[in-house]
Amino acid sequence: MKILGIETSCDETAAAIVEDGKLLHSNVISSQVDLHARFGGIVPEVASRQHILEIAPIIQRALSEADIQFDELGAVAVTCGPGLAGALLVGVNFAKALASSLELPLIGINHLEGHIYASWLMGLDPDRNPGFPLLCLIASGGHTDLIVMSAHGTYQLIGRTRDDAAGEAFDKAARILGLGFPGGPEIQKVAVGANGSEKLPRAWLKGTHDFSFSGLKTAILHKAQFAGIYPFDEANQVDYNYMIRELGAAFQDSVVDVITRKTLEAAKVFHAKGIIIGGGVTANLLLRQMFREKSDLPVFIPDPVLCTDNGAMIAACAYYQLSRGIESNSKLDVYPSLGLGTDVAS
Repeated sequence: MKILGIETSCDETAAAIVEDGKLLHSNVISSQVDLHARFGGIVPEVASRQHILEIAPIIQRALSEADIQFDELGAVAVTCGPGLAGALLVGVNFAKALASSLELPLIGINHLEGHIYASWLMGLDPDRNPGFPLLCLIASGGHTDLIVMSAHGTYQLIGRTRDDAAGEAFDKAARILGLGFPGGPEIQKVAVGANGSEKLPRAWLKGTHDFSFSGLKTAILHKAQFAGIYPFDEANQVDYNYMIRELGAAFQDSVVDVITRKTLEAAKVFHAKGIIIGGGVTANLLLRQMFREKSDLPVFIPDPVLCTDNGAMIAACAYYQLSRGIESNSKLDVYPSLGLGTDVAS
């Protein structure tokens, strides 16, 4: 079965064709990063308007690159939450109209669950090898969650951020350092070549599987102020490039250390057979390297393009929803604060 997956939860307009939940035929993404960079963050109204302009051409490109026609589709899947309400509405309403006109099944997909299913697009079957339970990390601009997946569609949230999500913390740290948006890739670039002269704290929250990054954000702010690089002043006799590199590297090291160690600890506690990571933050090269080096369990890490928001993960997830008889209908709505495991069948 070939499924069209549509994703418009934030600032990427994306569509993809996936066959049987694993075989990727096309994956088209239109990013709004340049559009929002001038504001230093996502402007919801701007994002929604851009989705309206992009969605039809992006879907047509996905079909063209897959070399299939609408009548070859078996279903239409779309992100219905969590995310920005206006952005979600664009995708959901387009998908509802398309599914109705083609008389195809419609499946509303939880964006977080989609990030988990990106791992099935790597030519592997984590549910068969190594099998359930799997420990899932979702790290993005809005979420830093640890989830035990005991079967398809069965999840237990065991840890989450108590304040800033990891991606949000990267964005704020990048602003302090005078870097661009989004912050994660900018800090990764500037950290190259650092000698480790600066250190920043780690919040372990012992006895829990939760995360906290607000203290780290405050620490880098104070360090930047003490070093004389924040606020920026051209009159300061400071080696800005050196301090930005060292503080950026220290921030990245702290985030990666905490996420990796707490995820591996949780995997042991819940007797996971493998680890799945997904979400935009998991495109970070240091994070990927640390998981590969430190985990005794198999770790499933999607290609970077499948870590950030995309339609392929939505289509892959939809296949397993349909396999369990889960389908949506014309009453499908958007759920900006949707939690993992919540029923969105109608």
